[in-house]
Amino acid sequence: MLENKKILVLGLSKSGMAVAKLLASKNEVIVTDKQEQSLDILKTLEGLNVKFVQSETGKEILDESFDVLIKNPGIEPHQPCVLKALSLNIPVENEMEVAYHYLPKGVKIIGITGSNGKTTTTTMLYDLLKLHHIPAILGGNIGYPLCDVLDKVTKDSVLVLEISDHQLYNLKDFKTDYSILTNLCPTHLDFHGYYENYINVKKKIFNHHTSSDKAYINKQNKDSLKITEDIKSTKYYFNDENNYYNEEGLFIEGNLVIKLCDIKIKGNHNYENILASLLVLKEFAWDLDIIKNYLKNFNGVEHRLEVVDSKSSLKFFNDSKATNPTSTLIALQTMKGKVNLILGGKERSQDFNELNKEIHKVIRIYAIGEVSERVGAYADSQNIPWKNCQTLEKAMKEIKKDALDEEIVLLSPASASWDQYDKFETRGEEFKKLVEKLFD
Repeated sequence: MLENKKILVLGLSKSGMAVAKLLASKNEVIVTDKQEQSLDILKTLEGLNVKFVQSETGKEILDESFDVLIKNPGIEPHQPCVLKALSLNIPVENEMEVAYHYLPKGVKIIGITGSNGKTTTTTMLYDLLKLHHIPAILGGNIGYPLCDVLDKVTKDSVLVLEISDHQLYNLKDFKTDYSILTNLCPTHLDFHGYYENYINVKKKIFNHHTSSDKAYINKQNKDSLKITEDIKSTKYYFNDENNYYNEEGLFIEGNLVIKLCDIKIKGNHNYENILASLLVLKEFAWDLDIIKNYLKNFNGVEHRLEVVDSKSSLKFFNDSKATNPTSTLIALQTMKGKVNLILGGKERSQDFNELNKEIHKVIRIYAIGEVSERVGAYADSQNIPWKNCQTLEKAMKEIKKDALDEEIVLLSPASASWDQYDKFETRGEEFKKLVEKLFD
């Protein structure tokens, strides 16, 4: 726990505010962010006796008098203030690492990470635990900073935490009891530099594990297998000969759980997510009727292949959470029909050629964001007509003119949203509003 320390919080957002609230009463806390803050936020910070300083990098604020730098997970490791902290031997932590030291002894922690499927797996596992009357608490990258839920946690709680690579990067003491690695593929290379760096950070989900801790690994994902060869956890596998799906249904330990046709969310990626969730659930509770009923009615998570209702004859899917090409490839695999694809966003050296296996389903591409020209070059290489729209609004106006009855309109950008939006949720919300505005 941190007491009587001078702390700089770098980057406000949800996690910065949460950690400031936690630490303010027993420490001197200063928060910095490059964005101007609203009066409500400034009043909240003032009420906590927390000083706010607007700064592009925060570098000029940090000096030898500070004890700790707590950075927003999304801030890159080579950011000037972070580098200065390291040069001054000031520890760099994040909100989740800080919160971990305030947890009561006895609490069980389930951590879920991976390149794709984190949010769906986390949501399903949390829901199923609650339906089985397990005292589960949801948190982490799914939108609930761990600091914000600490007041709900008791020694009997089961924490279900989605943990991103950005959060894992600065975790040191943090340890889970159960860790799920859904899969690995190249992404976030703008943050990590090289794929090897990225997967080594993902491996930290198993930090401090012993044989009494449990790891759940995708048997069909070679990089997941590679990095877990030497972990000390007791390993369990999904997508193997015991825990698998086929055209008949989904099986755990060789026993049929549910017919595939009865599962509401479709796609091989979702079946993998279900397998991982059920394997961990089995450690706590197992009521087959509850599980079947849940899977028959679970619609999936918002912004992940979300069906958008419209009075138009077109079919709209909001897949704004697809921030890398692998996610978009998964989306295309589930599509049955002619696809108008909205592609693009922040430049992160993503390789659109990863879409090649399913790109034959796409009849038009609408390029948006920083990578619009590269999207166009990719479309040309595949002989697919495309338009340089730059913005989502322009793309939707062009689609309204081009698309024919019963065709699919898929927002699955294979790119982060940060060039134009603060988060992928905002991009997805705009898409849904444009569907309502332009096509109803």
